[in-house]
Amino acid sequence: MTNSSALPKSVAEVSAALEKYGYLADQGLATVIFLALTLNRPLLLEGESGVGKTEVANVISQWTGGKLIRLACYEGITSDQALYEWDYARQILQARIIEIGSNGLDVEDLYSEKFLVRRPLLQAIDHANEVPPVLLVDEIDRADDEFEAFLLEILADSSVTIPEIGTLKAKVPPIVVLTSNRTRDLHDALKRRCLYHWIDHPNVEREIAIVRLRAPEVSPALAQQVAEVVEVLRTRNLSKPPGVAETIDWAKALWALGAQKITPDLATATAGAVLKYHEDNEMINDEGFESLLAQAGERSVSR
Repeated sequence: MTNSSALPKSVAEVSAALEKYGYLADQGLATVIFLALTLNRPLLLEGESGVGKTEVANVISQWTGGKLIRLACYEGITSDQALYEWDYARQILQARIIEIGSNGLDVEDLYSEKFLVRRPLLQAIDHANEVPPVLLVDEIDRADDEFEAFLLEILADSSVTIPEIGTLKAKVPPIVVLTSNRTRDLHDALKRRCLYHWIDHPNVEREIAIVRLRAPEVSPALAQQVAEVVEVLRTRNLSKPPGVAETIDWAKALWALGAQKITPDLATATAGAVLKYHEDNEMINDEGFESLLAQAGERSVSR
């Protein structure tokens, strides 16, 4: 897509476009993306860390040509940090210049757009492009209730009022993608405003296809074994179950070492590519990769 009027014509077109940019979406995800773009509705993606929620916004940006604007949420984030603030240092300097009368500006000019620092939400609303930007509100569940309510107000009509300047409204509303790891429940009001989709870890077949797409240098046999072992790892009570990104990294690491298949020694040596917590490494080492590889092999045979 090259402009805001070039909306996708089908779910199949969305699937093909995402795959072109390295993202294999299942039918449900492709459908909700199609609807979000067609109906101009925010898209709320929930799921465990590492399942590819954030990557959806990145790929949509690449596909549409719209600028990716990321707002990373965190505990204590305020509306000023997300929307706009004034460049006080420059305002003070300009005030001193006005005071000595060395230019033609007056005090009112201190609150012009010249001194406005645009944060992600304002960047997404007040843009000059025909192609809408992609606004990624990442990990909205980490922000507090007040910020969630503020965000809902902004999303309602894609406009913001700055007392010193006036109301700024998006001529072309941004494409909005919100992600949540579900560390807390979001309010129903926000969910009603959005189209919702839960992204789960892919099944083995899809994960093999993802590894083959994102790491084509890896042999089909190794890609399959990596995906099968990761499937077993996700059945363990890990602090951080491996995401798709870890699966890809592990496959690449093994291939870089010249591996044709995973052995217990290789798995132990490269575990840092797939297990990101010391406690998880200890748990798996106690069980032994030999046992995990055996279980993965049994699952493969039974399919």
